[in-house]
Amino acid sequence: MPVTGPEIERLIQLLSKLPGLGPRSARRAVLQLIKKKETLLAPLAVAMADAAEKACICSICGNVDTQDPCAICSDPTREPTTLCVVEEVGDLWALERAGVHKGRYHVLGGVLSALDGVGPNDLNIGSLAERVEKNGIKEVILAMNATVDGQTTAHYITDRLEGLGVTISRLAHGVPVGGELDYLDDGTLAAAMKSRRPF
Repeated sequence: MPVTGPEIERLIQLLSKLPGLGPRSARRAVLQLIKKKETLLAPLAVAMADAAEKACICSICGNVDTQDPCAICSDPTREPTTLCVVEEVGDLWALERAGVHKGRYHVLGGVLSALDGVGPNDLNIGSLAERVEKNGIKEVILAMNATVDGQTTAHYITDRLEGLGVTISRLAHGVPVGGELDYLDDGTLAAAMKSRRPF
């Protein structure tokens, strides 16, 4: 039996559907929002309404923005011949936060997965090949996650882009900065050993 009104219960249920928030965390978040109704809840409601009205998917790269083309695709200072391919928009945002890529992006919308029934036609791979062919792309950086599906997708893209005269590179895999060997998994250690280079 609910202990609050239906509006608050609905808010808790909706928040609990977000990644990383279960029912318990959603309740705590809702309590905090209500305690700070004027400074947090009301501005959040306005911001969410604005985002719901204006958010869209970039027709060029697949990024989420409030304009189409997105701010990255519209930026004339970005390197137009380098394309970084990522699985999801969150990966693009992570790379942008780090400030490590000054070119353009292409969001696949997932990875190939036989178990989940995700094939090449379910992802933005066709539009990637088209961009490479038509836009004078010189380098494609594959920024896939170091998972079996991520690496399968990277290999598929490499095969698909073969013969288009583009350099294909991938992110290095191995020991993270500040990582201690004793705490790393076997796969990370194996990748680090395999990718070693002169000191």
